[in-house]
Amino acid sequence: MRTRVHTAVLTALSAVCLTVVTASASVSAPAAPAPAGPTAPGFLAAGDLPPHPSSAWTAGPVTRGVPEEVEVDTCLSMALGGGGNASWYRTFRTELDTGARQVSVVLPNETLAKGRYERIEKDIRSCAARIEQKFPDIQAEFKDYGAVRVEEGAHVFGLHTVASWGATDVRLLAVGRDGRTVTVVDWGQLGSFKDAPVKAFKKTTVTAVNKLR
Repeated sequence: MRTRVHTAVLTALSAVCLTVVTASASVSAPAAPAPAGPTAPGFLAAGDLPPHPSSAWTAGPVTRGVPEEVEVDTCLSMALGGGGNASWYRTFRTELDTGARQVSVVLPNETLAKGRYERIEKDIRSCAARIEQKFPDIQAEFKDYGAVRVEEGAHVFGLHTVASWGATDVRLLAVGRDGRTVTVVDWGQLGSFKDAPVKAFKKTTVTAVNKLR
C-alpha cells in the first residue's frame, strides 16, 4: 500500500514539474527503442547510478525523443522540450522511492552545443524561483554543488521542494557536454538535501559524459 500511495503522490508532483523522475519511471508510456547506430550517444547503465541502500536499479531502453514528463518540467522543458530526432533518453527506477533519467541531445555543431549547455544551466539555476512563482503552495530551495571536470565540462545542482500538504522531495540534476552532445542526468527521491548522494552522483555524472562518445 505504501508503494501505491507513494507512486500516486509522485505522479501528482510530476504533473506540476517538481520531482519527476520517480513518477515518470513508473507511469511513462512505453516508446519504441532508438535504432542502433552511431547517431545515438552512449548512455548510463543501471549500475552507474548512485547505489540505493535497499533496491537495485533497473534501466529502460534507450529511446529516441524526449519523455513526456520533460516536456512539461519547469526546470528542463524550455531547453530540452521538443528535442525531436536529435534527442534520446533512458529512464531508471528502483522498487522504492528513487528514480532517475538521462536525456541527451546531439547538436549540429559544438557552438550550438555550448549554447544549449549554457541554456540548461541557466534554466536549472532559475528553476526554484519559477516553481514558487507558478505554484504558491510549494517552497523550493536550490543548491549549486559545483563543476565536475570531464570533457568539455559538467555541473551538478540540487533542488529541494516542500509542499503545503507535507510532501518533501530532493532532486539532483547534472548537465554535461562532450563535443556537440549535451546530456542531463536527473535523480530524485523523497527526502531533503541531507538524503542526496552528491558524491556518488558526481561520479555518475563523469561516467555519463564519458559514455557520450
